[in-house]
Amino acid sequence: MKIGVTMAFNHLTRPKFVTEAVQAVEAAGFHSVWVPEHVIFIPEYASRYPYSDTGKVPGDPEGVLDPFAVLTWIAAGTERIRLGTGICLVPQRQPVYTAKMVADLDYLSGGRVDFGVGIGWLKEEFDNLQMDFATRGARCLEYIDVMKALWAPGVSSFKGEGYTLAPCHFNPKPVQTPHPPVIFGGESAPALRRVASHGDGWYGFDLSPEVLAQKLDALDAALQAQGRRRSDIQVFVGSNSQPVNDTTLAQYADLGVDQLIVPLMAGNMERLSARLERTTAMVGLK
Repeated sequence: MKIGVTMAFNHLTRPKFVTEAVQAVEAAGFHSVWVPEHVIFIPEYASRYPYSDTGKVPGDPEGVLDPFAVLTWIAAGTERIRLGTGICLVPQRQPVYTAKMVADLDYLSGGRVDFGVGIGWLKEEFDNLQMDFATRGARCLEYIDVMKALWAPGVSSFKGEGYTLAPCHFNPKPVQTPHPPVIFGGESAPALRRVASHGDGWYGFDLSPEVLAQKLDALDAALQAQGRRRSDIQVFVGSNSQPVNDTTLAQYADLGVDQLIVPLMAGNMERLSARLERTTAMVGLK
């Protein structure tokens, strides 16, 4: 089981720290770094954040760096670490531009992109972008189809229910073939169906081993309905508030988790170094 980290960088982060922090994470032996996306945050919102008891995002954030911008910056200062979007809010983005960002990042990084995607939860963000929230699930799948058409060899074109792409040249193509892994986040039944129909992987978040086992049963059923098996995808789990120790590491591995992603947040190298030392020991990298 591989171990990755999730990190968040914002308008208070020194650019030099971003490079130094991820270089330290890479040197420590972590497999990947994952960064979140929100183009804006709303001071007061009625939407419920699904991963906290309060329904609010912890820490009341006011901004994060765009995932493709910060991952391109990270790619320039690293050599091996995988670069994950955790997650990209596909249905509130223009799909051709998003396909371009993914492909260019994969090209510049030498094929290191893991394209984590999801449909989003913050209706107020969609409203401010003048994007329909209710239809985001269907739009996400169609936009992924548009991207896959653009990433395929040769001249690209697409005709779907809501999007048409006339024949066009789209370059560079991604280094990874047929394209960077598309990893769907979310734990609901529709989210698992999106994994089964369109995904190369599933990113479950903040799931105990016991809950994860139940979700994997549901995922297996969704995959079977699509004529697929668990071996056709990868399973990623973000630990967030779940305890990580020898017991839970073994439980996640026994359940078939391909990669466990643990939080690693800090604003300077002194704090990061201390937390990195604890985290490497916790996950058995030291």
